[in-house]
Amino acid sequence: MNLGPWEILIIAVVIILLFGARKMPQMARSLGQSMRILKAETKGMRKDEDADAPAAQPEAATPPQQLAPAKPAQPEKTPSSSRPRSMS
Repeated sequence: MNLGPWEILIIAVVIILLFGARKMPQMARSLGQSMRILKAETKGMRKDEDADAPAAQPEAATPPQQLAPAKPAQPEKTPSSSRPRSMS
């Protein structure tokens, strides 16, 4: 959706009429504060990721260990005397 200069101008005029010229500086100030907060939070997340990255690298550098092959399960042998007797 490409907006030309006339469409942008019309949208700006409608916004000014809806919110009034008095509220526009307050809205811009609020938007600026929100952007600063967002920037600070993303910078903090990058620092956290950078701090975690060196700890994760040694784990990735070690080769995976091979597990010994599992022994096949052997069925348990029951003595013939412990079998239930049929009642006939």
